[in-house]
Amino acid sequence: MERLNQRTNFILSSVFVIFTFTTTAQNLELNTNGLYNAELLDNIFRGHFENVDIKRDDSDFIQIYANYLRNYGKRCDDALPSSKVMIMDDVCNKWRVEYNGYGAEINRYCIRYIKEPSGFYARKDLYEAQLELEKFLGINYLGELVSEMNTGNAIGFSVDKIHKSKALLYDMSHILNINSCDSPAIRRLEENLRAFALNEKPIVMAEESKYTAMKKTGGPTGSHDYTKLIDDLVSDQSRTWAFNRYQRGSISGLNILSNDNQGRPTAIKANYLYKGFGGDSRGWVKITFSNGLPNGIYFFDFPNNRKTPSSTIVASYAEGEYGN
Repeated sequence: MERLNQRTNFILSSVFVIFTFTTTAQNLELNTNGLYNAELLDNIFRGHFENVDIKRDDSDFIQIYANYLRNYGKRCDDALPSSKVMIMDDVCNKWRVEYNGYGAEINRYCIRYIKEPSGFYARKDLYEAQLELEKFLGINYLGELVSEMNTGNAIGFSVDKIHKSKALLYDMSHILNINSCDSPAIRRLEENLRAFALNEKPIVMAEESKYTAMKKTGGPTGSHDYTKLIDDLVSDQSRTWAFNRYQRGSISGLNILSNDNQGRPTAIKANYLYKGFGGDSRGWVKITFSNGLPNGIYFFDFPNNRKTPSSTIVASYAEGEYGN
């Protein structure tokens, strides 16, 4: 009887452990509020790679991956395993310098790099995946750059790269402010970042991203404070601007350019004020909508460059927080 009771208790304990593990695994939540790339990171975290709109060898993804490892090494060294490895930096060891007819330097190119220790560490398996990504980037980056330069908007793309880089740096630092270094959600994000990098199968969560869900449901109907919505979207974008400084609350001349068959806007244009090199200046911004939700931002200085609205702000709009 005693053996039977022990066996019963063991089985019950095992079932409890399995149930607890399964429940915990499915209830993981990664906090992505306020991140520029909230939707992308949430889909990677959930293993829903079919909803990720970049490729594993895109320069944007290598920035996300490399910046995450570096920031984790800076902020969370105590949470790294004893098998951690040093992150190495590429440092130029030989330059090719060009001069004009007067002997003044006009350009220089690095023709040889060497590896030097960065002083920061990473998980061995995660860093090895980064090295694989760098091999892909070396093959594809030049083609991607040439393609962008041939669009006739090379300056716009250069500025856009600066904005994206600043946004990615912010995200990879801030995500460790709003999630603890050793949280199960961060561990899951890391596992799926690595899987995405190596083109492996992810750990898939049953629950879809709230950002995916809101796109299926679509935007709200009725009256909304579009002035505040645009103010919030532009203010969020302006955090990555290199030179100009947006004047919060300066949205004016709002004009709904078109509506869908439910009366929801498909395009809105408005003016705003900013401080530039020449002092106070005025520009315009156009917001486009898809299925009733903001899906593109275009500014007057580079009108062909589509910027992605903050997923957090779009989610708030979808939930009716801008309703009148």
